[in-house]
Amino acid sequence: MKAPRQLVSALGCAAALGLCAMPTHGAAATPGDGSVLPFPQVPSASVAKPRLQDSTMTHRTQPSRLPKDAPNILIVLLDDVGFGQAGTYGGPIRTPTLDRIASAGISYNAFHTTSICSPTRAALLTGRNHQRVGSGTIAERAVDWDGYTGVIPRSAATLPKVLGNYGYKTAAFGKWHNTPATQTTAMGPFTLWPTGEGIGFDYFYGFLAGETSQWEPRLVENFNPIEPPHDPKYHLSEDLAARAVTWLRRHRAFAPDRPFLMYLAPGAGHGPHHIFPEWADKYKGRFDDGWDKLRERTFKRQKELGWIPPDAQLTPRAASMASWDSIPESERPFQRRLMEVFAGFVEHVDVQIGKVIDELQRQKQFDNTIVIYIFGDNGASAEGQAGSISELLAQNNIPNTIQDHLRALEQLGGLAAIGGPKTDNMYHAGWAWAGNTPFHHTKLIGSHFGGTRNPMAISWPARIKHDGKPRSQFHHVNDIAPTLYELLGIVPPKVVDGFAQDPIDGVSLAYTFADANTATRKPVQYFDNNGSRGIYRDGWFAGAFGPFVPWDAAGSSPKIKDWDSALDAWELYDLRSDYSQANDLAKKDPQRLAELQALFLKEAEANKVFPIGAGNWLRLHPDDRITTPYSTWRFDASTTRMPEFTAPGLGRQSNRVLVDAEFGANASGVLYALGGASGGLTLYMDQGELVYEYNMLIIERTRVRAKGKLAAGRHRIEVDTVIARPGASAEVVLRVDGAQVARTTVKRTVPAAFTASESFDVGIDLGSPVSLDYFDRRPFRFDGRIEAVEVMLK
Repeated sequence: MKAPRQLVSALGCAAALGLCAMPTHGAAATPGDGSVLPFPQVPSASVAKPRLQDSTMTHRTQPSRLPKDAPNILIVLLDDVGFGQAGTYGGPIRTPTLDRIASAGISYNAFHTTSICSPTRAALLTGRNHQRVGSGTIAERAVDWDGYTGVIPRSAATLPKVLGNYGYKTAAFGKWHNTPATQTTAMGPFTLWPTGEGIGFDYFYGFLAGETSQWEPRLVENFNPIEPPHDPKYHLSEDLAARAVTWLRRHRAFAPDRPFLMYLAPGAGHGPHHIFPEWADKYKGRFDDGWDKLRERTFKRQKELGWIPPDAQLTPRAASMASWDSIPESERPFQRRLMEVFAGFVEHVDVQIGKVIDELQRQKQFDNTIVIYIFGDNGASAEGQAGSISELLAQNNIPNTIQDHLRALEQLGGLAAIGGPKTDNMYHAGWAWAGNTPFHHTKLIGSHFGGTRNPMAISWPARIKHDGKPRSQFHHVNDIAPTLYELLGIVPPKVVDGFAQDPIDGVSLAYTFADANTATRKPVQYFDNNGSRGIYRDGWFAGAFGPFVPWDAAGSSPKIKDWDSALDAWELYDLRSDYSQANDLAKKDPQRLAELQALFLKEAEANKVFPIGAGNWLRLHPDDRITTPYSTWRFDASTTRMPEFTAPGLGRQSNRVLVDAEFGANASGVLYALGGASGGLTLYMDQGELVYEYNMLIIERTRVRAKGKLAAGRHRIEVDTVIARPGASAEVVLRVDGAQVARTTVKRTVPAAFTASESFDVGIDLGSPVSLDYFDRRPFRFDGRIEAVEVMLK
């Protein structure tokens, strides 16, 4: 990764750009036109004389740098929901809040994302292309090429950073996913946390990782860890809405003269799909005839609503994706329930967003608030593959069968457990494909709109009039920041905090507000994710699918190994007459295709996309994953909430753990735990007996209990684990004071990670519990005293 382009001071950086006046009295005069941020301090008009009686006091006044009645801004970004899911636009899921925003404003049916989480968010917040800002893949898969580091550079100042300098109060709620995974511990560094100096929000409440349990999320408030209650009535989406409403009320009380920017990004509908049964039950029977029929119904409604052009075509299912007819009758109840749970999950989060809109209306601020509701950071996700109660199986490329899931589900209470705290369920890829109607494919595909096209609604009653006509201009998530800058009269700064700024890649879409039929002003946009890529220019689109198949992650590995991007087959579409990419013109117009391929390579080089397919590197080289630089640790009971990506890899590589502790008679509680209900390992005491459990992503559990009780007093416990290679079996031996007390074989282990957001804890199991054995006793704090937990990787 290249060092940031920071000069010694704002003076030096601005001078290099020809922006500074000559220094006076030994100090630089920073221009006050917004080209250099922060703005210069307003000089005092007070006069200080030697005697107090001769001095005068005149309070300095900060100039207003915003237009009169500058609007508030609310950006809502849902997660992993597709073009054909919202009821507002013909989908099967009720979205009453999206209805409200769309009916108060305007909607966009040719708006695009990057096809994946972190990159979309980075592009949204900076106005730049995702690889230009180091975000070519998700934070956990970062590698060391410049376009893929997971580090948003200081040369790409964010919306909260810029607007904050202009006087906006700023807050973010929900999913973040733009901090490097190795920088999320209590020791920081905090620069790239939402409220860090590199990002600039005033307040944050949410989770840093790509996903979390909706029942027991791993939350932070600003820089402080927050533990949600173990309350069956708690749900993260409700918590986020309540916190957002509270912040709005505090803003009204403490800074009513300042406009606000709120970024509300719930975890829904990303996996795991967690929701109360009554919300899922609202959809019972709605999906009984499967995803193929659902897709046909959605397509029909989309046309009836005028949401898609009358000549749009319904594209076919990929040959590698299962049809509903191919699903055995015995498995269909499982598949239906997964979709019912997802639908309830998405409706529920939309209703929670409505509570924030209600508060704006109560405060009479709605009319002068720009609400940008983006329905998805990418297309609906096929990462559930064949239907799953353990979504991280796909991230680990672990082959599994429906029988594995059904067998594990029976131990959890059957279909009723789906959506609850003991599962990490994701629906079948077929439901995701139907959720992206009428387009090809799903999330993680950059070559087709099933991965990149998401509905968006914008309301601003003070300035935007609802006309019922969809906006079909081609636009991208990197266009949001320049749109807001234009509306506020802000010229993107050239220097921020001493860092020279990269150019803005996005194009303002404000010109579309008053005219649904005006021509598109965005001439070119590239797409790239995991080698699936495409290029738009002046109504034409060319793309190549790439080697990775989201609904067959394990089966993709051989294809990635043998893949040569230069040999990929490309497709060509005339979007002016082919809304859904239904008619490939590659063979009919090879010259145009060649021109677009060359343009893609030009854009790719300029935006740090090379090497093409870099997001697949860790699928071939898992040992290159970002991880801690340490191989030995000494912990004690003060060690909690250590994110898995920074913790010792106890579940995936050979190691030795030594626990030095004082035990009481019939000691109980966790000695240490890594992960959560979705997968992990734990060593704990249960009424004086020592127990080790390896939770292999829910579908397999290995538990061994030492014979006999541990006598009261101080003991040294050793856990010795041998794992020959990533994903192989593990031999685990337990010793107490040097004597072997138990051993077991874990027949397969996780090659990458148990979870996205759970942690390593000593003396307690925070978050969701690794073991069902102490589920009702969580967080199961150890009732003795832990002197030390020493960990050595072999």
